[in-house]
Amino acid sequence: MTVEYLDVLVVGAGVSGLCAAWHLQDRCPSRTFALLEARAELGGTWDLFRYPGVRSDSDMQTYAYRFRPWPGARAIAEGDAIRGYLQDTAREYGIDRHIRFGHRVLRASWSSHEARWTLDVAREGAPPLHISCGFLMMCSGYFDHRQGHRPVIPGIEGFAGRVVHPQHWPADLDWTGRRVVVIGSGATAVTVVPAMARTAAHVTMLQRSPSYVLSMPARDPVAAVLRAVLPRRAAHGLVRWKNVLLARALFRLCRRFPDRAARLLIAQARRQLPAGYDVATHFTPRYAPWTQRLCLVPDGDLFGAIREHRASVVTDEVASFTATGLRLKSGAQIDADIVVTATGLELAFLGGLEVIVDEHPVDVTQALPYKGCMFSEVPNLATVFGYTNASWTLRADLVCEYVCRLLNHSQKLRMRWCVPRRRGASPRTEPWIDFSSGYFQRGMARFPRQGVERPWRTDQDYLRDIVSLRFAPVDDGVMDFGGPAGAERGVEVSTAA
Repeated sequence: MTVEYLDVLVVGAGVSGLCAAWHLQDRCPSRTFALLEARAELGGTWDLFRYPGVRSDSDMQTYAYRFRPWPGARAIAEGDAIRGYLQDTAREYGIDRHIRFGHRVLRASWSSHEARWTLDVAREGAPPLHISCGFLMMCSGYFDHRQGHRPVIPGIEGFAGRVVHPQHWPADLDWTGRRVVVIGSGATAVTVVPAMARTAAHVTMLQRSPSYVLSMPARDPVAAVLRAVLPRRAAHGLVRWKNVLLARALFRLCRRFPDRAARLLIAQARRQLPAGYDVATHFTPRYAPWTQRLCLVPDGDLFGAIREHRASVVTDEVASFTATGLRLKSGAQIDADIVVTATGLELAFLGGLEVIVDEHPVDVTQALPYKGCMFSEVPNLATVFGYTNASWTLRADLVCEYVCRLLNHSQKLRMRWCVPRRRGASPRTEPWIDFSSGYFQRGMARFPRQGVERPWRTDQDYLRDIVSLRFAPVDDGVMDFGGPAGAERGVEVSTAA
């Protein structure tokens, strides 16, 4: 059997995968590569999520790529605009020619003898195939695209209306003039509620407990001024750094002075709600700020829908469905024609990939994350995992740049593999993600634990990561290089199946 060989395989053609492809073309032009995408279109999250109002949950100046400034005027952009930006990026840089759609990677097997990964790939409407590569980049995100979190609610089978989950929004759903209940209080819920409230009879956001909701301008006035007087790239760079530093300052304020930050966040919500509104019940969270993500609402659209009585918030728990709506644990009843279960995501580390090294299955959850992108004793494999407290793309850009540095250094040494080595006593560990959000708590057992010191610790800090990933030496005494070039290479390459 002949197996196609490529220098690098990128799994996923979303935000991270396109970023990886650009860096490979720019920094490793002699390397062959392809992107394997399970879906029929590029875009990842932005192709999957089609619920009303879907938008970025961070500013587009930092969410857009460093190499391609965001062309729009809106700082918080809707899903269609982001998907278009990604499509234009892929087309402009010729990345689209490297994408193979309908390719779902199930298993990756490493051979030290051949210094390569062999991937088992399922294809839609075609026989499965094997593809091999020298280096594997996992850019599949961190949640399960197949299903979202669906808590079991008694009585759902007797509900006469329709129940939908935002992750799989039905194209035929019409909520005009309907009574809608959105279960949830996170980023998805605060997006869906004002969007549906524009035409629904009424929308109720039903939450067990409140989240911190922060209003920010949909259009950045500073960005508008700088774009008017500076070249596009110069304006983009200045606005990007302005937003990076402001977001970092807000995060540090919330972590160092949580009580003061909570008061500020709750006060800004109170100013935008009707006089006498029960802020203590509906907009005062039980947790400290930034132990979960802040929910951004552009131009305070959620608060506007509440002021105009098109939407309301109920803080209670669901007891069961009824034929006409929901019964709450307090005994209250909410009538509904449509119930949206904005109840969160299911996490899937490395896209659920099965990893085998030299015929031995590897439990990646027992490995230590190296610089937040590679794993102890797992050669030639990197993953892109962005920030929880800033735009995902900021870290994706640094990780992809670092992988290219690693590839070029290996080539300079004439070595074919690199692997972070865990030497000495096992370090103390802690959860990789320090977040109390329900979907993280449910899924953390599927993720490795991180060390408490670098390079085994992942700092959620863009400035520190610039030093670690862009400037620190690649050969740092932890990364081990081997497999001299010219050694037996194993199965020779052939054309693609």
